[in-house]
Amino acid sequence: MKSIVLLSSGLDSVVAFKKAYDMSDIVLAITFDYGQRAAAQEIEHAKKICGRFNVKHLDIELPWLKEITRTALVNREKAVPEPTEQELDDIKGKALSTAHQVWVPNRNGAFINIAAAYADSLEADMIICGFNAEEGATFPDNTPGFVEAINKSLEYSCLKKVAVNAPVIDLDKEQIIREGAAINAPIDLSWSCYYSHESPCGKCESCMRRARAFRRAGIPDPSLEG
Repeated sequence: MKSIVLLSSGLDSVVAFKKAYDMSDIVLAITFDYGQRAAAQEIEHAKKICGRFNVKHLDIELPWLKEITRTALVNREKAVPEPTEQELDDIKGKALSTAHQVWVPNRNGAFINIAAAYADSLEADMIICGFNAEEGATFPDNTPGFVEAINKSLEYSCLKKVAVNAPVIDLDKEQIIREGAAINAPIDLSWSCYYSHESPCGKCESCMRRARAFRRAGIPDPSLEG
């Protein structure tokens, strides 16, 4: 089996990457630059991950997506939300609001269709994504329903049989960390922060979810060691 991995270098995609590496031949890992604040760090960390595992890496710029994204993940005029830990699970209130504040129009749909073009050309069987249950609670394009729907469309848009595989889609962040530790995923090279500062901000929603998950898992965050 051949696979293409969507590698943002976040916890979820890093563990999904290692699971793909263990079960398939990764012919390409792709990181997208759509003007997101964390683009530089995401690309740098993804390259390091691919270097460690001798996997070909490609970063693709999507300037048009930057132009049409009005929310805080891209738009520097908007403040990145900083929810409290208690608000992370308020999926009908604050958590849903913060999700809307970092929404990027059809991001995962665009990413998958671009990856599918490469998969069709390179005769890859799978597109590996780091969709997970925790983010699926507020992001509809992280859910099993989304995967099922887009796989149906790929049956018509690719000559090669290509399907999205999301190996951590039923797991929350704590479970993903435990799984990553069990399979020796390169979590030490992951980057979760919404910013590209020298070190993670520790305040954005992604940093908050990461810190909580490591604490609950009882595992030190290797990216903070030393």
